[in-house]
Amino acid sequence: QVQLVESGGGLVQTGGSLRLACAASGFTYSTHCMGWFRQAPGKEREEVATIDRHGVTNYADSVKGRFTISKDGGKNTLYLQMNSLKPEDTAMYYCATNLHFDCSIAFSIWGQGTQVTVS
Repeated sequence: QVQLVESGGGLVQTGGSLRLACAASGFTYSTHCMGWFRQAPGKEREEVATIDRHGVTNYADSVKGRFTISKDGGKNTLYLQMNSLKPEDTAMYYCATNLHFDCSIAFSIWGQGTQVTVS
């Protein structure tokens, strides 16, 4: 059974940092594209960052230079290091995979989400 479980969200002041984690199970984690998405109240879900099987990363313009996506293959865990947080980063953050090596394929497996609030 494919499962993604996020953790690490919380309340932080503007300019602070948080690190989100996503524990993956039930599939070959290292060979698939993984990503972080977020959705704020009243807004559409947006892609924050992705990382492919080779470690190639892609970021939304709004987070470039502040967020870093990474993965630990040994722990089957995906991370999102978030620095210099802004109130507009407040959202529910979701971990996802498309069970494919190509990150252009739509994401289909989602975690339950973890709330990030920046005051």
